[in-house]
Amino acid sequence: MLNFRSLYSGSTGNSLFIESDNTKILVDSGVSLKKLTSALSSSDISLSDINAIIVTHEHSDHVQSLGMVSSKYNIPVYANEKTWDAMPKQKERISDTNQKFFKSYEKFEIGDLIINPFSIPHDAADPCGFNIINNNEKISIATDIGHMTKSIVNKLDGSSFILLESNYDPEILKSGKYPYYLKTRILGPNGHLPNEMAGKTIAYLLKGSLKEVMLGHLSKENNFPELAYQTVIEELISSNFDENSIRVSVANRNEPSKIVTVS
Repeated sequence: MLNFRSLYSGSTGNSLFIESDNTKILVDSGVSLKKLTSALSSSDISLSDINAIIVTHEHSDHVQSLGMVSSKYNIPVYANEKTWDAMPKQKERISDTNQKFFKSYEKFEIGDLIINPFSIPHDAADPCGFNIINNNEKISIATDIGHMTKSIVNKLDGSSFILLESNYDPEILKSGKYPYYLKTRILGPNGHLPNEMAGKTIAYLLKGSLKEVMLGHLSKENNFPELAYQTVIEELISSNFDENSIRVSVANRNEPSKIVTVS
């Protein structure tokens, strides 16, 4: 059994909760300690129940409270070496015994969870997504993706559930108020994934065992939940899939999502 819940997901902060029968972890800690505590309490979970935090990359919307949470609740933190080096302010607050290192191409275990990290293209030191596996059930986390690659698709294939980035609508971004350099960054190969490409990726993965997708990391300025959802559904229909063949939802930036159970 695997339970997934997005606590917060968006350009203003990210943290995800995953649990099996015996293990509870967070993916990222990109919101305040207060907000994290509040979100977990809605599932009757305390930060003292968390066995580990795994880190996708060092940007503040993913690690804002990481050091504080680890030090206050004595929680081990798993990140790759380049990510540790890129977040010195967080690292200095985390005890040596709680600093755990992984390589972005090697599986590791936390309790009864198998964690399989994989590299993603983003403008960070060594960003990654994760497959999380328990009793042959596989869920995947993939956000902050500048462009979709065959390697990422192969890693996502076989997942029953995926949290997948659907960050922006290109036309809204291009006509919006962002400065040119920021628009260029987001649109670039190491920026973020647009709605349409999220839809195309989901359509491809529907040939496998995918049952449910939650769209995540939506831009506050360059997207809308309804637009992301509709764009993805339109991509599925244009690929000759019945829109009812998969459950699609959108993660909220400000409050926890529903609980998704994979068993």
